[in-house]
Amino acid sequence: MKVLFATCAALPAGDGDDDALVEALADVGVQASWAEWGTPVEADLVVLRSTWDYPERLPEFLAWCDSEPKLANPAPVVRWNIDKTYLVELADAGVPVVPTAVAKPGFTAWPDGEFVVKPTVGAGSVGALRVPAGDHEAAAAHLATLDVPALVQPYQANVDEVGETAMVFLGGQYSHAFTKGAMLTADAEFDESGLYVVERLSGAAPSPAQRRVAEDVMDAAATLTGLRRNDFLYARVDLIPGADGSPLLLELELVEPSLGFRQTDATAPLRFASAVRAALARR
Repeated sequence: MKVLFATCAALPAGDGDDDALVEALADVGVQASWAEWGTPVEADLVVLRSTWDYPERLPEFLAWCDSEPKLANPAPVVRWNIDKTYLVELADAGVPVVPTAVAKPGFTAWPDGEFVVKPTVGAGSVGALRVPAGDHEAAAAHLATLDVPALVQPYQANVDEVGETAMVFLGGQYSHAFTKGAMLTADAEFDESGLYVVERLSGAAPSPAQRRVAEDVMDAAATLTGLRRNDFLYARVDLIPGADGSPLLLELELVEPSLGFRQTDATAPLRFASAVRAALARR
C-alpha cells in the first residue's frame, strides 16, 4: 500500500514534524513518500500535509482536491474547513467559539478593546493583524488589502500568558496535545520559507474542560459535514482561554495542520499509522 504526503515546492519533505510517520507507516506495511500537490500521483491514499502555499493558488488547489478521490481529508471537508467562516456555523451549533464576525470592505462593527482581523482563507497566520483598541482606521485599511473577506474577533488577552492548546485527533479519536505560544506578538518571525510564523511549541496535558470542548467540536464538525468522526483522518482543535478562563475554540484545522509529533511521545506516529491503515481498509 502506498501513501503520498502532499506538500508544496518550498517544503519538498515537509517541515520536519512528520518525519517519524514514514517509519511508523513502513512498520505496518505502508510505503509513504512526498510530492508537491498538483502533480500526478499514484497512491492508495493522498494525505494533505504541508500544502501551505494554497492561499495564493486557491482555485487551482481546490480543483486539484476535487480531482483526488483518495484525498484525506476528503475534498468536501477541505472546501468547508478552508474558509474560516465555518466558525460561525460551529457557534450556531452550540460550540463555545471566540466571538466572530465576518467583515468585508465597509465593515464598521469593530469590537471594543484589542481585536484581530485575519483573512477567512489563509494559513500560518499570514495576513492576520492584531489591532490596538480603537484603531479602526488601521483595521479598515488592512481589511481593504485582503483579497477575501476577513474574520474580526476580540483579542483574548489570556493567550499571551498561556498560549493556545492544540488537541490532535487521529481517525476521530483523541491522540495528544501541545501548546503553541501566542502568535500575534511584536517579536513574531516567519520561517525561512515565508509560509508561516515560527511557533513556540511544547507538550501539553489538556484539562477536562478542554477535553470536553474538543470532543464537542469534533461531534459538531461531523454533523455539519455529514460525516462520521472516523472519516477525519486527522484534526486539530485549537483552544484558547476566554476572559473567564473557559476554553474557546479559535480554529478547527482539518486541511493541513501541523500535528505536533515532535512535541509528544513516540506512540503518536504509531496511532497515525493505525488511522491510515483503517482509512485504507474503508476504501
